[in-house]
Amino acid sequence: MKIREINAMRGPNYWSIRRHKLIVMVLDLEDLEEKPTNKIPGFRERLEKLLPSLYTHRCSVGTEGGFFQRVDEGTWMGHVIEHIALEIQTLAGMDTGFGRTRGYGEEGVYNVVFSYIEEKVGRYAAKASVKIAEALIDGEEYDLETDIQRMRELREAERLGPSTGSIIEEAESRGIPWIRLNKYSLCQLGYGKNQKRIQATVSSQTSSIGVELACDKEDTKYILEQAEVPVPRGDIIRTERGLKETVDYFGYPLVIKPINGNHGRGITTDINTWEEALEAFEAAKEVSRSVIVERYIKGDDYRLLVIDYKLVAAAKRTPAGVTGDGKSTIQELIDKVNEDPRRGYGHEKVLTEITVNELTENILEQAGKTLETVLENGEWFALKDTANLSTGGTSTDVTNIVHPYNAFMAERISRLIGLDICGIDIMTTDISAPLHETKGAVIEVNAGPGFRMHLAPSEGLPRNVAGHVVDMLFPPGIESKIPIVAVTGTNGKTTTTRLVSHIMRLKGHKVGYTTSDGVYIQNRLLMTGDCTGPVSAEFVLKDPTIDFAVLESARGGLLRAGLGFKSCDVAIVTNVAPDHLGLKGIHTIEQLARVKGVVPETVHAGGYAILNADDDLVYAMRKNVSANVALFSMDEENPRIKAIAKVGGLSAIYENGYITICRGEWKMRITKATSVPLTFGGKATFMIQNVLPAALAAYVRGVSLEDIRVALESFIPSPSQTPGRMNMFEFESFNVLLDYAHNAAGLRALNNMIQRMDHTPKIGIIAGIGDRRDQDNNEIGEVAAEMFDEIIIRQDKHLRGRTDTELIDLLAEGIKKVDPNKKVTKIPKENEAIKHAITNAKPGSLIVICSDVVPDALALVTKYKEEEAKNLYDFTKDDIPNLPQQTE
Repeated sequence: MKIREINAMRGPNYWSIRRHKLIVMVLDLEDLEEKPTNKIPGFRERLEKLLPSLYTHRCSVGTEGGFFQRVDEGTWMGHVIEHIALEIQTLAGMDTGFGRTRGYGEEGVYNVVFSYIEEKVGRYAAKASVKIAEALIDGEEYDLETDIQRMRELREAERLGPSTGSIIEEAESRGIPWIRLNKYSLCQLGYGKNQKRIQATVSSQTSSIGVELACDKEDTKYILEQAEVPVPRGDIIRTERGLKETVDYFGYPLVIKPINGNHGRGITTDINTWEEALEAFEAAKEVSRSVIVERYIKGDDYRLLVIDYKLVAAAKRTPAGVTGDGKSTIQELIDKVNEDPRRGYGHEKVLTEITVNELTENILEQAGKTLETVLENGEWFALKDTANLSTGGTSTDVTNIVHPYNAFMAERISRLIGLDICGIDIMTTDISAPLHETKGAVIEVNAGPGFRMHLAPSEGLPRNVAGHVVDMLFPPGIESKIPIVAVTGTNGKTTTTRLVSHIMRLKGHKVGYTTSDGVYIQNRLLMTGDCTGPVSAEFVLKDPTIDFAVLESARGGLLRAGLGFKSCDVAIVTNVAPDHLGLKGIHTIEQLARVKGVVPETVHAGGYAILNADDDLVYAMRKNVSANVALFSMDEENPRIKAIAKVGGLSAIYENGYITICRGEWKMRITKATSVPLTFGGKATFMIQNVLPAALAAYVRGVSLEDIRVALESFIPSPSQTPGRMNMFEFESFNVLLDYAHNAAGLRALNNMIQRMDHTPKIGIIAGIGDRRDQDNNEIGEVAAEMFDEIIIRQDKHLRGRTDTELIDLLAEGIKKVDPNKKVTKIPKENEAIKHAITNAKPGSLIVICSDVVPDALALVTKYKEEEAKNLYDFTKDDIPNLPQQTE
């Protein structure tokens, strides 16, 4: 078997609109295509022995054991690998269960699709599952446990922490979109100008001064002391001499901790001897230069969580420890505690496994014990000196018993330090009594406090503390999203995207949009190239200066990673024509329509899917859309338009020369098509097809008819406004038309226009495309032969696996089918082809350049145009006739 490629879907995709996180592995079974599972001796037995839990997989049978039944009956290895990939992820603590295996369109090649929780784990599972299958086929032993542990490690390195994850889950439950901004915990909630950011539990609204204060324990303690908040007496030291003086002054017991520490690092508690103090001092010095020495406050460890200056949760924290039974060693007791199903590796479960590290060994040594010591029955022994959950500690929710004075104090502290989200650590014998009565103290104020102890306490009621964060960031009436218009189709996407952006910009919006030319933020080009995939979409949605997004969404990005957004307000599908067939497993126009159909299916229930009523495949997309449907058509007599009108629906039509919007059977004319520069006086009918959905999209977004008219009449096709789309250059005796037409359908649409133009001869510069089928390149040649009097064949800048001569020959073959005598010139380099056409242009001729690298072609034609202008007006004095001299 051979893995051809592995892609990770991260948004709505060809395989599932709702399940965004999918691995798509293209797998070539090679000779195993002839060996289903029932023809491989002993395969079922070896598979069940290695992965007995596969018994729970129901498969298409629908009952437990269903998958093994399919293996007995005979199924192909791609299907088996799908199930293995799912099961090993589950065994590694990531329970996931969606999968399907479908033919790729080539003999023995399959798309193996399965869900994942963490992308790196999913990719690892794809490769590991193939290796496992190969070992089972060959009857070799396989070390499954190594794979499972590696996936756990990848998950811990990749995943969001439990606190950040809980906020993201809460946001998702409310329909708030989010984007991970780095490989750590920095995340964006919302889009564009409405975005907020979180990093762990620090928000974009959190005071930086508050964070600085909380990180400086000396300053925090000073401010709290000044405000009459009880804190432990102590001092800041830097030297062993200072330690000695402080110990002599305050006496024992003591706590020693770094001044700039977190997560319990470098903290030692309940110090009662000089040796312990010296050892604790050295441990703290490893974390920070300055060290705090404080009186140790007797009592239990409590964490009070304040969000938006309100106490929302409280927990009693207990360090990792074991309780003796009179017969088991400490190590055996640890092993028994770790058998608790709630404990797991890292943050995979609500509790963390207890591990024995250097700190644990020091605690044992100080107590005169070892891991082989047997504790007396009922004796509890602490294995850590802090109560952090990450080291195996436990928590008990005590929110309901916090004394009102303590709640008041916590909320006051949050304002004293200036933290909208903070964790306040308290030592007291009774949290239900005022702190000053129990002689307790505030030990620490934490910026970015962990939520895990409150989300899933070992005992007591879980608290949805993440909900309070989202309430704070997005209170009622505050929007998190910005309007998104998504545009897809085979031809016309970029022009439609630009036109919608132009309309919304004139309406006063700050627009970000993506096209096959680049990414624009407020009409400024910030990225160049084909930017029609999910990365470019996220680039726009991450920008904090925009309040409206128009996103061209092409086939390539959809198949590589899915869409870059979860839902949109308006989706436009211009048309579906044969293009890019044979790539990425898409071999038929029906499959291509299914890819394009992902976009309208993401429109939310209150939005609009704007579909081409003249295109059967596009019109059929309405069946899978849950949003409102609006149609556009070049024919007002189209039965589909009449049907939507009868039920009061929306449509846009071209009727009697007008661009018209219909609400039900009422017509609202916007302007004549001849008044829209983009249509070239109405000659470019395919441009009218782009104007209709753009106008309709603006209308459903609340733009008035008058504002739409002004925008349409002011959108002028030019190299700056629509680069590479119907750019006309008028030379002195001939014209040059530059267009991106790159497939047969696009050329036919262009032909409808140029046949209405009074130019003779018409010269076309065309190229084949390396990643298209032979018949597609043949067809481009055939259409070109019908369009042009003379043809210049060049080669694409990117051959995409073909040779230059191969592509040129395919085009020539198509031309000869239509007209064997057609004048054809072969000039491989595009710049030389353009130079040849312009320098040899006949008066009255039209040169049509079909370019794939628009900026280069535009620059060259512009250069020739500027040179002509310079030659026309670069007169010498002798060229200017004598004029009468003016006298005073």
